[in-house]
Amino acid sequence: MTGWLPTAAIVRSTTTAAVVSLAALVLGRPDLLVLAAPFGIHLALALAHTPSGGPDVQTRLTDRWVREGQTTRWRIRVGEPADLDQLTATLAPPAFVVVTPASGAVSATPRRGADPVLEFAVSPRRWGVRSPGAGLVAATSCWGGWRWGPAPLPEPSVVALPTTSPFSSTQSPHPVGLIGQHPARRAGDGSEFWAVRPFQPGDRLRRVNWRTTLRTGRVHAVGTAAQEDSSVLLLIDAVADVGTSGGVDGEASSLDVTVRAAGALAGHHVRLGDRVAVRVLGRSTLTLGPGTGVRHQRRILELLSQVQPGWPDLFGGRHLRFRAEAGTVVVVLSPLLTPEITTTMVTLARRGLTVLAVDTLPPEALPRPARDPHSAGRLAWRMRLLERDTELTEVARQGIPVVPWRGPGTLDEVLRRLARRNTLPRAVAR
Repeated sequence: MTGWLPTAAIVRSTTTAAVVSLAALVLGRPDLLVLAAPFGIHLALALAHTPSGGPDVQTRLTDRWVREGQTTRWRIRVGEPADLDQLTATLAPPAFVVVTPASGAVSATPRRGADPVLEFAVSPRRWGVRSPGAGLVAATSCWGGWRWGPAPLPEPSVVALPTTSPFSSTQSPHPVGLIGQHPARRAGDGSEFWAVRPFQPGDRLRRVNWRTTLRTGRVHAVGTAAQEDSSVLLLIDAVADVGTSGGVDGEASSLDVTVRAAGALAGHHVRLGDRVAVRVLGRSTLTLGPGTGVRHQRRILELLSQVQPGWPDLFGGRHLRFRAEAGTVVVVLSPLLTPEITTTMVTLARRGLTVLAVDTLPPEALPRPARDPHSAGRLAWRMRLLERDTELTEVARQGIPVVPWRGPGTLDEVLRRLARRNTLPRAVAR
């Protein structure tokens, strides 16, 4: 931190009082002392209120985790010394961060007996780890004699969790666990009707079917189907970010759609009691093991906020290991522009896993080289889209459905078909 320095006002008062007093003595003009008196009084008061030490600046965020588009408060509290006349702070927000007031500057006059507090409203407009920006704080002492700063403020980080669009589905292609909300293909303790069967020890009396009991003369009860959970692996393609991101209020790039769709799917399956795991293929390999519950959902959103686009080192010729157990439903969220992702999907399907691809490429998204309609990049982009269509056709031939992400109801029909396909008998080589 900087020390206290004289202001231009105290320098002006000192110079004026000295020059005018000297002129009065040299010229024999006592009346000039009347002109020098106000400057001398100001100089004396400013020197009498000289601060003894530097201000104690403390910053705090009211909320470190917010959803993109929400607002948190960044408070700047200044303690000693007490002889402060005005405190000012400025903030230069980076991209995807909105600060209130819009001017980026706040000022306060300390009250007697209370520490001055400056406050900014900080709103991250896109998911990720965001900083409010570079800030400066400055203070002036009483009578404007001394100034302190401007001194830099520490830049705290705000974790902007991705917003999750409403998503719901009642289908699950692979209920494999013991608990959950998916009707199973076996009898158990659930809520869905299974059959009317003879009463067994342990059945509840409210399950007794009196109509069948009176007709047969033997006590019968209503049996229910068991409810199971599913194991879901969300495989996120963060190799490239195609398109322009306008934040939560603007256009969405491919990575925006991918991250927000992953958050919506994770929240939906966690609410159903499914076990959800996440694997990110991007600049940094992020992995989260299977789990369930509200705390696990929060961990998934925090992991998604750390996704960064880039080429992963895992594509360097090594064999990818996903450690997915039998019966796991693998949901691949990708713009499907990287051949390595397509190869990974086919490999997982050949291992016997149920693979579902969610296309997160916005229809109007264009990479930076293709934004000029007269450039060669536009032609190259069109050729890449044609190659992509061919790759998607080959993926569909391998039994992997590809569905574009459209929010609620996107996967209902596909999951229903997968659930029906998994009930069909399969040919086994002997």
